[in-house]
Amino acid sequence: MPTTISSSSLDGMKVAILVADGFEQAEMTEPRKALELAGAQTQIVSPLDGSVRAWKQLEPAGTFEVDVPLKNADADDFDALLLPGGVANPDALRINQKAVAFVRAFVESGRPIAAICHGPWTLIDAGGVQGRRMTSWPSLRADLHNAGAKWVDKEVVVDSGLVTSRRPGDLPAFIREMTTMFELAHEAAIH
Repeated sequence: MPTTISSSSLDGMKVAILVADGFEQAEMTEPRKALELAGAQTQIVSPLDGSVRAWKQLEPAGTFEVDVPLKNADADDFDALLLPGGVANPDALRINQKAVAFVRAFVESGRPIAAICHGPWTLIDAGGVQGRRMTSWPSLRADLHNAGAKWVDKEVVVDSGLVTSRRPGDLPAFIREMTTMFELAHEAAIH
């Protein structure tokens, strides 16, 4: 599980967690818990109003309240972005123009992004993978390659403000690298 993190290393940092129904529950809850333990403020942003439904593999799982409906969200209000996977979640996000524009704002500003499993699908549509070294769930390999990324089969890959991982089993490494990257960006922003 997550490594021990200083309870104040991310104080004041605001992290958007962009999801639709069908995200893999552990890929949202475990990174969120680690970020909040480090002092970050996390908010679930979604094109859905009210709540979103997680999945655990192929079964419905928990329901989570949406903190900021996407229609009211401003990417400039956040310092970093988390994109959990699950198949249905990023598939719904990548065809939603507001979701793609929200992600594109992080890509264009250079703010840190963490994406796991199928999460990088939305990054493709937001123009965020060209020339990047990254990983994902194996079925995204051709999509990422065709969009100009260099796909590798590793538990975690960090490249210029982007951290990616393949699956829930990679969460310890993903959380470690995401937190380190977010800490470096946060420190640079406050100094």
